[in-house]
Amino acid sequence: MAELGNRYHEFRRRHPDAEVEFADAIEELLTDAGVTFDRVVARVKTWRSLKDKARRTREDGTPSYPEPWTDIHDVVGVRVTVFHSTEIPRAVDTLTESFTVRRSVDKTAETRIAGSFGYGSHHLVLAVDETAHEAVELDAYTGMTFEVQIRTVLQHAWAEFEHDIRYKSGVDGIDPRVDRAFTLAAGLIELADQQFDQIAAIQGAEVDAADDVELTPETLPGVLAVVGGTRYPRPRSDDYPWLNQLLAANGITTVGQLRRLLTAADVDAVRHAMAYRYRPGQVRLIDDLLLARFGEKHIERTGETGRRPGQRPGRLRRRLKALRANMP
Repeated sequence: MAELGNRYHEFRRRHPDAEVEFADAIEELLTDAGVTFDRVVARVKTWRSLKDKARRTREDGTPSYPEPWTDIHDVVGVRVTVFHSTEIPRAVDTLTESFTVRRSVDKTAETRIAGSFGYGSHHLVLAVDETAHEAVELDAYTGMTFEVQIRTVLQHAWAEFEHDIRYKSGVDGIDPRVDRAFTLAAGLIELADQQFDQIAAIQGAEVDAADDVELTPETLPGVLAVVGGTRYPRPRSDDYPWLNQLLAANGITTVGQLRRLLTAADVDAVRHAMAYRYRPGQVRLIDDLLLARFGEKHIERTGETGRRPGQRPGRLRRRLKALRANMP
């Protein structure tokens, strides 16, 4: 246990901002892939929690984690909540294409196969490998394994409340009526998630896509559906103002100008040059198209924008280098 404590405290000393760095990296990755999510939260286990887990034993008395620092995979844990369940497989695909997969478990499918309602989530155990650096800025954590839980906001609410009642109430034994109520609530949540999925599938409105129509954050979703088609995932609604800002900063303010940016040949050239490990979302693709067309000027015009403006110029320059090396 002393060795585990030394490794844990050394890790915390070397990486005091691990929670922020993992959350930022996963959020950036999902945003680039056009995954519509509610939020990304990361945490590092407390020493007390890690120590308690390391002491667990199997039925035969042997340690559950013989080498706890490497056998316990959730020293760093990330939770992703999405608005509807059709986004879960897209988030899973994006993450598994960007990291080495140690384990992938669909808890929702497990409960469905068992013919019951209950905890819904997709759990991934991922490792930061050498090639992940192209997609995320976690090179300081190369070789480290971490856990990701992906679930809808409704599944998350159910799981958090259920956990509080069962494990934090301090009461021995749960009233059968509570078990029944949780089961009923889980069934209702599954039905609600299905309705959210249906809403997501039929959303969208007809828009005027004439060339002289001005672009705005409100019209961009519909315009992109008409001009760019549905091959590339839509971003979260609060990303459209930033996307409109990126376009306007480079003088692209009308539907016609957007059409000329999104030509099939240019899109194919950028996709080939960037060799995306996941299908890029609309924001990432357009950002790269602007970078390919305007180069350093795009960085000068938009480098101080976005959620993390301090990191954006460096990221853009790395992407520009890849574009220049691989564009025909």
